[in-house]
Amino acid sequence: MNKKIDITPFDMRKKPVKEKWFLTPIKWILSLPTTYYRKLKVNKVNMDGLKPPYLLLCTHHAFLDFKVQTRAIFPHPATYVVAIDGFVGKEWLLRNVGGIGKRKFTPQDKVLFRNMKYSLDHLKLITTLYAESAYSVIGTDAILPESLFKAVKILDHPVVVLNMHGNFLTQPNYMMPKQRKIPLKADMTQVITKTDLKTITLDEIKHRITNAFKYDEWQYQYDNKIAIKDKNRALGLNRVLYQCQNCLTEHQMDALGTTIKCLHCGETHELTIYGKLQNQDKPTRYEHVPDWYEAQRAFTKEALLNDTYYFEDEVYIESLRNAKGFIPLGDGKLIHTKKGIHLTGNDIDGPLDLYKESNSLYTVHIEFMFKKQDKTKGAAVILSTEVDTYYIYPKTKKDCVTKIRLAVEEAYKLTRLE
Repeated sequence: MNKKIDITPFDMRKKPVKEKWFLTPIKWILSLPTTYYRKLKVNKVNMDGLKPPYLLLCTHHAFLDFKVQTRAIFPHPATYVVAIDGFVGKEWLLRNVGGIGKRKFTPQDKVLFRNMKYSLDHLKLITTLYAESAYSVIGTDAILPESLFKAVKILDHPVVVLNMHGNFLTQPNYMMPKQRKIPLKADMTQVITKTDLKTITLDEIKHRITNAFKYDEWQYQYDNKIAIKDKNRALGLNRVLYQCQNCLTEHQMDALGTTIKCLHCGETHELTIYGKLQNQDKPTRYEHVPDWYEAQRAFTKEALLNDTYYFEDEVYIESLRNAKGFIPLGDGKLIHTKKGIHLTGNDIDGPLDLYKESNSLYTVHIEFMFKKQDKTKGAAVILSTEVDTYYIYPKTKKDCVTKIRLAVEEAYKLTRLE
């Protein structure tokens, strides 16, 4: 490499700032017309009299979430916890609209906590956290970290949950089509008041937040009879429904047009305009897409319990040390077992040997079609340390990242039972 690369780690400790006044109208111009056009309805519950600062926890479905959030809190400004990949090429902008840096699924809670507390106590702003930390994989709510509930108690500010509906259907993460014109709704609920914080237990905090985070975009579509007539509406569904539920063969599903088919046994399902699966040849086993997804989880859990789960593949690796951009690290190897996930290869300044025990990783960030400068890099598993984030692209295994995520989550749960 002839060009000198800046490998200084991203400064996570940098305090957030109030949104610059000249950026506020730009944010509104980008957000408000879209949400009006899409007929966004915000249902506010227990919000009377509540003024900033407060902690705003949002569900995470698509980039559209940020526009919905802007409309929901209008005209108030906020700060936002943003993963490091969001800062690439636009760190100045994100810092000056109130961005707070974070690496996903790492034990940096103390640093993040201090910045969030500074935002609430000193800047007196709504402080936003997309607590699921990544776009929804299957259109249902994801696991929330236990550290969140402890932080809520110590932050000592009211908690509001913004649960959005229609955003996932607009642009599913596994597919990323051109944005569909789906009507939008959001429930904005104060789940913990300032008075509650004097006596509320951690168990009650967890109960209220997790209940407020429940969503199912497929059920929302069906219940509201939202017709998606896209002729390619099933495209990419094989990335999340990777196992045939007839022959149980994995990674041989193919989804094109309006159907998903097993290339091993030939069983074919059509995805209807209302988001239901229909078997083309015999009675349908799983009409509801998330039910098929959860059946895969159960199968993976059983493999973990029987010590038969094992993943290994040659991978291509990139480093995201800071917001200057990705650094190619070349080829390596990824191994995942019940005990943990192990990445080896070459790092920026020496050998790369990263091991994450299962009890340290409650979930893992995955990408289906990660893009860099409009070039599709493919599916990736993302692992972070306190100073680096590694984008890991399997080279030979097809549609494997969803299973890795399910296995990480189930292996973590099993460690909690030991």
